[in-house]
Amino acid sequence: MPAAHEIEVVIVEDDGEIRRLLTLIIDGSPGFSCKRAFSECESAMESIEKDPPDVVLMDIGLPGISGIEGVRSLKDRVAGTDFIMLTIQEDDQSIFDSICAGATGYLLKDTPPADLLAAIKEVYEGGSPMTASIARRVVSSFKKNVENPLTKRENEILARLCDGENYRDIAGALFISGDTVRAHIKNIYRKLQVSSRAEAVKKALKDGLI
Repeated sequence: MPAAHEIEVVIVEDDGEIRRLLTLIIDGSPGFSCKRAFSECESAMESIEKDPPDVVLMDIGLPGISGIEGVRSLKDRVAGTDFIMLTIQEDDQSIFDSICAGATGYLLKDTPPADLLAAIKEVYEGGSPMTASIARRVVSSFKKNVENPLTKRENEILARLCDGENYRDIAGALFISGDTVRAHIKNIYRKLQVSSRAEAVKKALKDGLI
């Protein structure tokens, strides 16, 4: 039986201690591998383009090219790689610019190790993980938009999706069936003209009053 695939992660982080700890956490966890870590974007971009990993953890405030510019430059060249911003910055502009550049997830550096690993796995499986405070900012952009096409229930479900809840969690919390949840999510995607949670988040940021 072939060995299970390890999620290959590359780290781009200029703080040496944080970079070392992240490498130890990821590379020391079953199902994950981290053999490359960089202190700046320039050398990371060259390595990532030559040998694309599954996931990149990207800081924003880097010497030289910023993490946002790095993601924007790499996204189309390494289509199979997902980018998670791992940063101390939680202002609306940084979130907006990161997602528009192509980041699929946005986490703060105080994210607990177990949650970080779960987020890496989630993005690898097609999700769009976000720190709860970041998700609330995304959802609030819908609430502020007078042209928000979503119903109150749809907004509630979208908020829970952004918080990382799965269909079963949402159904249980709202006392509705899984089929009803799926129907609401289908309506959300149709109204926003998107096909995934990541696209819905991007749409929220671009159309919200931020």
